[in-house]
Amino acid sequence: MSSSTSTTRPERRGDLPVALTLGDACGIGPETIVRAFARGEATGCVVYGDAAWLARTARAMRFTPQSGSPVIAELDTLTQWRDVPEGAIPVLPVVQLPDDLPLGQVDARAGAAAFACIEAAAKDAIAGRVAAVVTAPIHKAALHAAGVDFPGHTEILQHIAGGAPVRMMLANAQLRTVLVTVHMALRQAIDAVTTEAVLQTLRIAHRAANAWGMERPRIAVAGLNPHAGEDGLFGDEEARIIAPAIAQARLEGIDATGPYPPDTVFMRARHDPPAHPGAFDIVVAMYHDQGLIPVKYLGVEQGVNVTLGLPFVRTSPDHGTAFDIAGKDQADPSSLIAAIRMARQLAGMPPRNLQADA
Repeated sequence: MSSSTSTTRPERRGDLPVALTLGDACGIGPETIVRAFARGEATGCVVYGDAAWLARTARAMRFTPQSGSPVIAELDTLTQWRDVPEGAIPVLPVVQLPDDLPLGQVDARAGAAAFACIEAAAKDAIAGRVAAVVTAPIHKAALHAAGVDFPGHTEILQHIAGGAPVRMMLANAQLRTVLVTVHMALRQAIDAVTTEAVLQTLRIAHRAANAWGMERPRIAVAGLNPHAGEDGLFGDEEARIIAPAIAQARLEGIDATGPYPPDTVFMRARHDPPAHPGAFDIVVAMYHDQGLIPVKYLGVEQGVNVTLGLPFVRTSPDHGTAFDIAGKDQADPSSLIAAIRMARQLAGMPPRNLQADA
């Protein structure tokens, strides 16, 4: 592309692109990206990846310019994203993928490329060159095969951002849950639920909600045990560990309440207006399945993974690489589209005129 675009850094987030990482090229990430652009749902995004690989993906999906499919526009510099014709996919060429990558299989080369795209996007976000980062799915085994010593996106981004404490939030239009513990055995997770861990989670959730424009978010805290311990009958962690964290958070001005029975608090927090506005804005859950099952039950295709505590907004679709359907033109872009929309919302960007269906 022409390099005549001004390199003056925009002052408003609405003037910045959203970085969209390619993900594992052997999975469905590239297909969902192409389809999101084809539906007009990724306007304002720049793909960090490989233009030739996306073009190959589009051809394999039988999307051509004649049928209304997006074309691929390889950028020389990030600032050129403004010059890309409407409907085209702007790609910042961070990596060059080999032609013989096997779709639906673990490949170290795909893992290395996925890491490079994440790293480039995160550094641009920290530098203020992009408004937010949306990450397509990666495969942990491919990362490991590439020698990347991180289990997933959260740990990679945390490291790049300097190691600040982070938390995982899974959200959709009806429910937002933030986890005290994430990927560990349940026996280990119980031991990891400490007063400091719960308090840190409350602080991170509160600060993130403030950044979204919520002055005083209502945060419900789920108990660890059935019935939140039933006054010690089923365990004392609620009184001994969780309640002190809530009390300290309230002293700091955080509107945290609980601990509530985990089998009912998510129903109380569900936001389904106008009939059901929801009693809480966020639920803090103690471990992975406790917090994620309620959100996923409401619809995996609308779930968005958000990393709280980073110095930039990062969202991701709530699914993996789906190797079993990679290359079969069956990938559903709904969760990626939801992640793009939520990234724009959380970054305080103006809404796009996006199509609901295409």
